[in-house]
Amino acid sequence: MISRCNVSNKKSMIFRFLLLITFYFLLFTGFIGCSALKETREIKKAPMPAKYVETKEKESTLGEGSLWSDKASLYEDKRARRVNDIVTILISENTNATKKATTNNSSSSTVNDSVTGLMGIPSNQTLTKSLETGIKGTGSTAFKGEGDTARTGSFTATISAKVVEVLPNANLVLESRKEVVINNDKEIIVLRGIIRPEDITTGNTINSSQVADAQIYLVGDGVLDDKQSQGWLTRLLDKAWPF
Repeated sequence: MISRCNVSNKKSMIFRFLLLITFYFLLFTGFIGCSALKETREIKKAPMPAKYVETKEKESTLGEGSLWSDKASLYEDKRARRVNDIVTILISENTNATKKATTNNSSSSTVNDSVTGLMGIPSNQTLTKSLETGIKGTGSTAFKGEGDTARTGSFTATISAKVVEVLPNANLVLESRKEVVINNDKEIIVLRGIIRPEDITTGNTINSSQVADAQIYLVGDGVLDDKQSQGWLTRLLDKAWPF
């Protein structure tokens, strides 16, 4: 009776231990899955950029009443070049990538050996003739593998960005956020990057392909986005499922 109780207790302890390991594993994978969505959630909840970026104005070296001015001229163009200036970004991103691989491998071998003598006795003798043996074998291997992958993406939009910083080399740091709400469904476009003033056209526009260190996000927030995403338990099980 005592031995049966001990065995039952051991089984119960093992079961609890495995259950505890499974729980912590699911919890760990859940955190991994949540961290992958952290950036998207931060974009959705982030506020609009500041309307005006305060900068420390440089003291003017020009004397009072001077004919020269260190501010914008009435005759210069309207292209962005200072902090808080606005520039229009023409987003046109198209990606198309394909890859294909084929592998063929084959090999073959043949073995044909025989015993012609035994301990110096010729094979034509009756004793050795009865013991005469041979080794024959044929082997071959073959492998063929094929694989291909393809990915295509397209993103077209127009967004106006504000200059938030002018770098020492005169390059402009941009930041922008655009929110469009239609029937309680929100579409959020976020753009950050660095551009060169000389790449800005006379119409004060620039293509997204000319934005360095570009970060372009398009995320949705609303009923449609909720319906298109899996529940947290389903994502958790997908992360933990080993097969």
